[in-house]
Amino acid sequence: MTDQAPVAASDAYAGPARVLSGVQPSGALHLGNYLGALVKFARLQHEMDTFIFVADLHAITVWQDPALLAQQTREIAAAYLAAGLDPAKATIFPQSAVPEHAELAWIFQCVARLGWLDRMTQFKEKSGKNKERSSVGLYTYPVLQAADILIYKATHVPVGEDQKQHLELTRDIAAKFNHDFGIPGGVPNFFPQPDPLIQGPGARVMSLRDGSAKMSKSDPSDYSRINLTDDADAIATKVKKARTDPEPLPETLDELTARPEADNLVGIFAALDGRTKAQVLADYAGKGFGTFKPALAELAVEKLAPVGETMRRLLADPAEIDAILAKGAQRAREVAAPTVAEVKKLVGFWGA
Repeated sequence: MTDQAPVAASDAYAGPARVLSGVQPSGALHLGNYLGALVKFARLQHEMDTFIFVADLHAITVWQDPALLAQQTREIAAAYLAAGLDPAKATIFPQSAVPEHAELAWIFQCVARLGWLDRMTQFKEKSGKNKERSSVGLYTYPVLQAADILIYKATHVPVGEDQKQHLELTRDIAAKFNHDFGIPGGVPNFFPQPDPLIQGPGARVMSLRDGSAKMSKSDPSDYSRINLTDDADAIATKVKKARTDPEPLPETLDELTARPEADNLVGIFAALDGRTKAQVLADYAGKGFGTFKPALAELAVEKLAPVGETMRRLLADPAEIDAILAKGAQRAREVAAPTVAEVKKLVGFWGA
């Protein structure tokens, strides 16, 4: 056994194409989450076998109020359903309801190397000057993330810029496990080398009050974001109050890039309407925000108000959500348990 990740076997993984992703239940979802993740999950369910979970194990790497966590889990599940995920097509489940995630994560902690985790920049960013006071889970959660992916032998993972490094760690863990265990020569392609799905347009939505800052639930101003539970009036008001500059919209993307607030609003319009920024500019170049903002507000209400209505309906009677999560967890365990059983046998555990 070596300390380095072996080069992945050249033979292609022979299993089915499968996508996996999840969102932490750590607060209200907003437009950025919707465009950057949820609508793409809904599209992917028609393209390949899809597993979408609520990442409650990841959430507790920082303090979560136990009295709120279960309800926050339901809120994420409600958002999945409202955004178009179909439990008949996609497996939707809470991470903690599938104990095999944590079991495989421990085995992977013994496969991964300390140096690999030391290179993870996100821990440094999240812990800041309080590294010594951070939870061990915050440091090791990229290994749990690898288990999340590989327990279902997922071949594709939607990622943003901040997660690319973690997917590389997953690939390293998969390659090292495949190399170190099994018959002499390892078990080539037991775990796949998952490929990133770059999220594309709408993946990075900025604050409505500051075009240089990412839209965030932690921003003290509620006018900085459109929450998925906002009603039509709130959505329209926030769009119309969004920060802009005095100039009309430009003709070219190069000119637009130099104007962050304008660029953000054009990008939101494009993502909601399924078009490119260039196509939006073709319609609105030379026009002022007095024309553009009402059109964007109308579009945002059309696309987002039904999402909020569905979420509020589901959350008012959580039995439907709970039934979907329970069924999804059962389906997830049917896939995860055989993987862990095979892993334990390869590792050499008694009784495996």
